[in-house]
Amino acid sequence: MPVLPGAEPFRHEGGEVGVLLCHGFTGSPQSLRPWAQYLAEHGLTVALPLLPGHGTRWEDMQLTGWQDWYAEVDRELRALRTRCTRVFVAGLSMGGALALRLAARHGDAVAGVVVVNPANKVHGLSAYALPLARHVVRTSKGIASDIAKPSSREIGYDRVPLHAAHSLRAFFRIVDRELPRVTQPLLLLRSPQDHVVPPADSARVLGRVSSTDVREVLLEQSYHVATLDHDADRIFEESLAFIGRLAPSLGKEGTAAGG
Repeated sequence: MPVLPGAEPFRHEGGEVGVLLCHGFTGSPQSLRPWAQYLAEHGLTVALPLLPGHGTRWEDMQLTGWQDWYAEVDRELRALRTRCTRVFVAGLSMGGALALRLAARHGDAVAGVVVVNPANKVHGLSAYALPLARHVVRTSKGIASDIAKPSSREIGYDRVPLHAAHSLRAFFRIVDRELPRVTQPLLLLRSPQDHVVPPADSARVLGRVSSTDVREVLLEQSYHVATLDHDADRIFEESLAFIGRLAPSLGKEGTAAGG
């Protein structure tokens, strides 16, 4: 099945500092591409993979689960580690949960974590119905493109495959148990007005990680897909400053800037 135009993965060979970006559930690399391009322009090596089942049609996603999505970002992280001296992980929504699990499981191989509106739980009564409902109803209403900026649109499915949603619910439970193993510096950016992921998810992440170097930034003008919204530039700048603080070689001649 061909990939939707604009949903293709993004990779850039830069310097010795690398960043792995993880997109969200039913979304695609398009939601993070401006962020990836910004980091690439500042000399970083960047990997933004397309998660299995995403970026084509929702029927393809029905055949995948969290093990497939996590395996993809795990492979990308291992590949980055072979050519970079320091690697950071970042993600939006479910991508934030993927990034946090990479940090929990890979320890010192991950230098820092940046998450934007990280998801931690499937909320509402529908979550409890998923184990049975997914055998009766194939999909529910889509969650893509929660963006305040009128001119911006996210490429994502207009339906949520319930088999995949059931797997996502299981994944969130696993990540939540592993959050205390996250010790790396953490930058968490969240939108107070988010119609997909409630503030409780970010609060849960902040309350359970073991990181001591933690910064929370509010994105007052954006909704859930803040990377395509009014606060996008702030996300890009804050993440670059965070990485630059933890990887002092960034921007020096012969390293990330390639000078």
